[in-house]
Amino acid sequence: MNLTEIIGKRLKVMRGQRSWSLDQAAQATGVSKPMLSQIERGESNPTVSTLWKIANGFGVSFSSFVEEEQPSIKKVITNEIDPIADASGTFLVRPLFPVERGKSFEIYSLELLPGCSYSSEAHPDGVEEYLLVEEGSFALTVHENTFTLSAGENLRFAANFSHCYQNHGDTPAKLIMMIYYPYPRA
Repeated sequence: MNLTEIIGKRLKVMRGQRSWSLDQAAQATGVSKPMLSQIERGESNPTVSTLWKIANGFGVSFSSFVEEEQPSIKKVITNEIDPIADASGTFLVRPLFPVERGKSFEIYSLELLPGCSYSSEAHPDGVEEYLLVEEGSFALTVHENTFTLSAGENLRFAANFSHCYQNHGDTPAKLIMMIYYPYPRA
């Protein structure tokens, strides 16, 4: 089963668990009913922005759409994970360690290709993002404050403001992002 099918299956299960119609899911997420239906059927690969809208509307983590049953030890090889891209294909997200029941964080590998400009909507109050830059450099703007980060530099910020990741350079920027939730995920 490919990633698009997995996301669609999880979305359908989550909607069913809530006994929501497609109309109710569309209203809760801000994603159109036809788009939700296409995602559920595995006919549409959602962008990062669309998946975030769905996750926020359902009150679940972004990674809950791709998480698997977790063994007590798990080795992850970043390059073997299919990335989820934004509409431009320049902001690539790989879920490394999706949130688990009772845990309050999840970890991603991000790659910002040259020319990337990805805007993220505000997360709920108390959510924090931790960024650890591995390669390259990029600019992050959070609530009108811009920070330029390079390899070896790290940043933590309250993510309850809109924020924008931009790579104005000629090489990809690679970083690890941890999202902390102020409450354990169910």
